[in-house]
Amino acid sequence: MAERMVGKQAPRFEMDAVMADKEFGKVSLEENMKEDKWTVLFYYPMDFTFVCPTEITAMSDRYDEFEDLDAEVIGVSTDTIHTHLAWINTSREDNGLEQLKYPLAADTNHQVSKDYGVLIEEEGIALRGLFIIDPEGELKYATVFHNDIGRDVDETLRVLQALQTGGLCPANWKPGQKTL
Repeated sequence: MAERMVGKQAPRFEMDAVMADKEFGKVSLEENMKEDKWTVLFYYPMDFTFVCPTEITAMSDRYDEFEDLDAEVIGVSTDTIHTHLAWINTSREDNGLEQLKYPLAADTNHQVSKDYGVLIEEEGIALRGLFIIDPEGELKYATVFHNDIGRDVDETLRVLQALQTGGLCPANWKPGQKTL
């Protein structure tokens, strides 16, 4: 049986990444915590696929909204940073990413995928997992679903805003509405 993660300290990570400026660097949960930032960590199966670029570019197109909420977005797959960079350097018209406003991390040893419970071991790829971690390192939200379905950026932003209220948010709560 899977162990509960929400409400506990999130697994710490440090991974190589292609940064928004297309340079190689590192991303880590500890660094986001030091900067008092929320972390939106999302996994996708692999580069150069069909559903993945739609959600990765949608998150990038809305990145300023995450930034306004003091959140750092990190996309992750088990591909290498070199494959990530090649995909970023491919135009959107050719099923590429073209330019991103946040880093794509490479979990090539699959450890972080295992830690977050999204690794499909027999394939060496991750399920679509989305994790929201507060600035103290507590995992506040986790969702994992089939790789055929892309995420909804509006819902990710809504959940982040709901978590940041510190209150109880009823079903269908929207930013600006009262909490319970």
